[in-house]
Amino acid sequence: MDPCPFVRILIGDLALKFPVASKPSFSGVHPSASPCFCKIKLKNFPHQFATVPLNPDTATAAAASRSLAACFSLDKAQIDALVAKPSSLKIKVYTGRRGSTCGLNAAKLLGKLSVPLDLKVVESKPFVFQNGWIAIGESSKGQSSSQLHLCVRAEPDPRFVFQFDGEPECSPQVFQVQGNVKQPVFTCKFSFRSSSDLKNSSMSEQSSSRSWLTSLKTQKDQFTKERKGWSITIHDLSGSPVAVASMVTPFVASPGSDRVSRSNPGAWLILRPGEGTWKPWGRLEAWRECGGSDSVGYRFELLSDAATPATLANSAVRAAGGGKFVIDVTSSIVSSSPMHSPQSSCDLGSGSRPGSRSGSGSGSDFGFGYQPHMSCRGFVMSSTVEGVGKKSKPEVEVGVQHVTCSEDAAAFVALAAAMDLSMDACRLFTQKLPKELRQ
Repeated sequence: MDPCPFVRILIGDLALKFPVASKPSFSGVHPSASPCFCKIKLKNFPHQFATVPLNPDTATAAAASRSLAACFSLDKAQIDALVAKPSSLKIKVYTGRRGSTCGLNAAKLLGKLSVPLDLKVVESKPFVFQNGWIAIGESSKGQSSSQLHLCVRAEPDPRFVFQFDGEPECSPQVFQVQGNVKQPVFTCKFSFRSSSDLKNSSMSEQSSSRSWLTSLKTQKDQFTKERKGWSITIHDLSGSPVAVASMVTPFVASPGSDRVSRSNPGAWLILRPGEGTWKPWGRLEAWRECGGSDSVGYRFELLSDAATPATLANSAVRAAGGGKFVIDVTSSIVSSSPMHSPQSSCDLGSGSRPGSRSGSGSGSDFGFGYQPHMSCRGFVMSSTVEGVGKKSKPEVEVGVQHVTCSEDAAAFVALAAAMDLSMDACRLFTQKLPKELRQ
């Protein structure tokens, strides 16, 4: 099956400069190096905020910040809607603090602008709608207005879309989705792995037989203190395993608490077949945040034999409402060169040629050409995550540039399953787990 069409609208390279004679003093404004921010709005999408660096001198666009400020991802239905009825990207620039003070708005509107978007031109190649300085606000007494530097760029971003047919702990099928068409591509098998199983695996963390025997004797007591040994195996349609997510560090309540703490997170290894054994591909850690915003924090590292682990995601989703687990390593919306970061040499793919068989995958299921030096940049993947205690059928999106064979896709599916299961593993220990997760 072909991938689904997506388009990303990227906004960045922000900088702000003022007329020399009317340069504001910013008294009472947030004392940061960038006391300005902007509110970016696209119709039918939640607005996004970004700080705007000050650039009051006669600086050129090359001196503007090269960071990404906002990104909107559009699926086919949203693309079609904007093509049928073109809209504009609306940006408002403020000075001062975000939020309110004593019930009054703490920020002052400096100016606003609109950038028309016509997605008809974004079919097979990127298109830049705006790149450079643009006036905002109104000029007065013969003086020019303030200016904002920004780049607004749209690019095709096709993705493979997968959907679980049920909760991962219920061992569901996984479908590839394209529009209204669903095609089964994987099956999942949830199971409990014993500590001895993990010890015998070349990818597991070490555990002594003595500690395992002790845990057997106190199984009932340990059940209330930790959650461990969960595993989910992804099989292709021939029944061969093509990826595994294995809980290698138990989710344990911190002393005097009923939650998994950030200082002692639980962890999963995402494993792929290679050379007759399982090899580690990624590591996912998760914990329950404390404080005002109750959420489940996560950190994902890409593992490599030749380099130190590269952290690709470090964020959180709301414990009650859920959200999205996202890996997106877009660094600049102007430069098309690889990221100058520790991730720039990462290879998310298997390195196997489409059509060859690494492990059991056919490779030809998703064949998009052999990319031996695939740079880890741009949109990588996202998966939906339901809140704690809610029924979930994760939907997974994976950028086509990161999928060269079925094992590549299976690894992302396993990672999505691990994140979904982490929501339950991070439940408060005063709460009872679903029966499928109780050994």
